[in-house]
Amino acid sequence: MDKNKKLQKQRKRRRNHVRNVLRGSADRPRLCVQRSLKHFSVQLIDDSSGKTLASASTRDKAVRESIGTGGNCDAAAQIGKTIAEKASAAGIKAAKLDRGHNRYHGRVKAFADAAREGGLVL
Repeated sequence: MDKNKKLQKQRKRRRNHVRNVLRGSADRPRLCVQRSLKHFSVQLIDDSSGKTLASASTRDKAVRESIGTGGNCDAAAQIGKTIAEKASAAGIKAAKLDRGHNRYHGRVKAFADAAREGGLVL
């Protein structure tokens, strides 16, 4: 089997395993993390109604000006603070962290720690 095909299959299996456990609701939405080599973005999703309640990304103009590059831990921490502010403005105090197929270290951990410091309970 091709190496990339095998990796994609493993990531898909891991992503499904994580997401089958997590279901977001209106009082505790799912905090979905997407990361690429250049950018980092998150969404607060209410799965019962299928709506995105808040989102933040390194592609946003306000954040893009304050950070140099979007693919590092500092940028992820900035996104964590931003989403915590947007969540508190929307009246959300707690969320379920959906890391997808990503391991909980590096940028994902820096993001989660910053979101917790901002007042969001994960």
